Amino acid sequence: MTRFLHRWPSIGAALVLLVGMHVAAQAATPPAAVALTAPDTLLLQRIAAYLNDIKTMTANFSQVANNGGISAGKVWIARPGRMRFEYDPPAAITLLADATSVYYWDKQLNQTSKYDLRSTPAWFFLRDPISFGSDVVVTGFSHVGNVAQVTVVETAHPESGSLSLVFTENPLTLRQWTVVDQQAKTTQVTLGDLQFGMALDPRLFQYQYLFSGLNLTGPNTAAPNH
Repeated sequence: MTRFLHRWPSIGAALVLLVGMHVAAQAATPPAAVALTAPDTLLLQRIAAYLNDIKTMTANFSQVANNGGISAGKVWIARPGRMRFEYDPPAAITLLADATSVYYWDKQLNQTSKYDLRSTPAWFFLRDPISFGSDVVVTGFSHVGNVAQVTVVETAHPESGSLSLVFTENPLTLRQWTVVDQQAKTTQVTLGDLQFGMALDPRLFQYQYLFSGLNLTGPNTAAPNH
């Protein structure tokens, strides 16, 4: 995993989100939960309901890595369990989650690596249902104006880092996420041109079509009519 981040330092956030940083973990102190007011709790419930209502989504993304490297691309999501990142050149990378596994394809090297989806931070986005229950600890929460930010850490593996989500309100919309890995390196992804509820071709999320040159910008992104 580390060699991939060294090779493509600017793609860290999606890579960490979908692949994770598996390093030798030491016994970690359980994270402290942030104190939440009653309005905070109600907003968290709204956020969980909003995320659970997302069945399909596409967005453009821009990304800033810990070292200042900038990259961009497009993401497709089909909940539960499926996600695909396509990076714009020169980052010749595709990341694909197919509900059980995550595949990392380096197009220049023509090499693919496989990981268990449940062991990656992406599980929070892709699981069904999404909740802020006992399996995560809310370690940070802020609500200023129409912007809300919530930070979560996995209860069972706090050493794996944290995931922060930023939303705007009226209507409630996911705008950004930040991943902080075990080495305290931060990478931020900002979403734009979000679209929801469209039919997506299931081949987008199938490993056997990863290398097929599927037209991701044309009509092939819509599901077949038959």
